[in-house]
Amino acid sequence: MLLADDDVELSDMLTEYLERDGFSVTAVHDGESAARLALEGDFQIAVLDVMMPRIDGVEALRRIRQSSRIPVIMLTARGDDVERIVGLELGADDYVTKPCTPRELAARLRAILRRVQPPAEGGAPLAAGDLTLWPGKRRVEWRGQAIELTSMEFNVLEVLMRNAGRLVSKKEISEQALGRPLARYDRSIDVHLSSIRHKLGDAAALIRTVRGMGYHLVKD
Repeated sequence: MLLADDDVELSDMLTEYLERDGFSVTAVHDGESAARLALEGDFQIAVLDVMMPRIDGVEALRRIRQSSRIPVIMLTARGDDVERIVGLELGADDYVTKPCTPRELAARLRAILRRVQPPAEGGAPLAAGDLTLWPGKRRVEWRGQAIELTSMEFNVLEVLMRNAGRLVSKKEISEQALGRPLARYDRSIDVHLSSIRHKLGDAAALIRTVRGMGYHLVKD
């Protein structure tokens, strides 16, 4: 995994803990190096602090998302709601609020990695009208055209398609797709759904919002 944080002391502490927990960690301390290595290296996941020198974490994420779907967790200061939402809109998979414990970060990393790795058996595709999703291949198509989603966007859509025809609460989506309980005032699900709808184009009409309750994906 790639860890980018300009707080060297925190970075060293996180690296030491994560390596003891079984992760292989490459640490850098500026956004430019983080973006370059994420695009050049063979990393399964990246963690980007928002506030870094040279370029910040948001700009690093923007560069990464131009050509890579590597899962990305953003580290944000408590109360940085705007940067958190911007990061999610740019394609971050999740965020962790600083100060955080190494144990919390490790749990988030494992939750995302479990969800982005395809199952041993590919399984049958899921379909709703002309929208088709292959869980094993982690592929989505609308009328034969591939739709490029981030890992968490794919997970959110998969949850909706597995429950097509019924209302799915934000709580269910957060637990099943993001691997964590829904926190109060957490807008991650809304931001992911907004991005999914944008990418789906005409297929976005299949996803209905039930205000104050959750989302409903129409079967046909």
